[in-house]
Amino acid sequence: MNEREKFLKEMNLDGDPSVRSHIHIWYDVWRKYGDRLDWLEGFSEHVTVSIERQSRRPAGSEATDVWGSRWRYEIESHDGVVIEHPIPSWSDLASYQPPSPEDFTNWDEAAENIARTRSEGGVSRVGTDHGFIFLRLTYLRGFENFMVDLAEEREEVYELTAIVENYWLEVCRRWVDAGADMISFGDDLGLQHALPISPEKWRKFIKPSYQKIFSFCRSNGVHVFHHSDGYIVDIIPDLIECGVSQLNPQDLVNGLDELDELARGKICIHLDIDRQNLTVFGSPEDIDAHILRCIQKLGARHGGLSMIWYVFPPTPIENIEAGARAMDSYASHWAS
Repeated sequence: MNEREKFLKEMNLDGDPSVRSHIHIWYDVWRKYGDRLDWLEGFSEHVTVSIERQSRRPAGSEATDVWGSRWRYEIESHDGVVIEHPIPSWSDLASYQPPSPEDFTNWDEAAENIARTRSEGGVSRVGTDHGFIFLRLTYLRGFENFMVDLAEEREEVYELTAIVENYWLEVCRRWVDAGADMISFGDDLGLQHALPISPEKWRKFIKPSYQKIFSFCRSNGVHVFHHSDGYIVDIIPDLIECGVSQLNPQDLVNGLDELDELARGKICIHLDIDRQNLTVFGSPEDIDAHILRCIQKLGARHGGLSMIWYVFPPTPIENIEAGARAMDSYASHWAS
């Protein structure tokens, strides 16, 4: 089978049971350890590794995105925070001009790349911006403003959501027309231990856009990859209902037992390995045991599990080595 045929079997939960993992080394980690990390690249058939050897942006830099939100990046090469919102007052909505889907990418070039990938038996994975529906609304209004909007159930929320929804729906139409196999979406829906809004509010104001866009993709034979940081346990069944093919949840924030109950065997899981506590402050033995438990808990004979680990500072190099070797060693240690 070529890569695309393997991918389609995997998405149908009929793939290779071996767990594939990816490790992404952040720039600050590479700057500290340098060539001591080089061995990771290509050391395993089960583990791919990417290393940021160049900074994406300087600390303290600012930029305005295509939606008009002003960002500040406090830490070198890391994501930032929005410091100016284009719709701080609802009186600004009438004059607001959203970006054009035409400008999202070079669509002719994208179609050529997809056609070439598919002709070679590859998988055409494409994406959207991180900040899909929920996050984008907070970027446009400001987090506190948007929380109040939802609490008050302002009618303007529907109008602004429709603007964002229509933009992404048109982007997805173009990706579908270009022949994409999978479209990736990123929208951090959770806080540390809960959703920032009630599940009922999420279903009323956010879910309809997910349902419309994801069902459009799936009805046209395109798979949906969805990333979310934070606790999303309460809405995992909703995300599956909306059409998510592969979910990228955080492990310890959501709980392996909960992910086993709600997602394993229903959709593919691209498990996000903890980068807040365990892999940073735990011992190499702790990390080894955790990787094994993840695979035993969520792996299966029919496949459906892969893992990703973003390595941030101040992760010790011995922990990086332990995590990488565990991902390699236990790739086939699924339980059933």
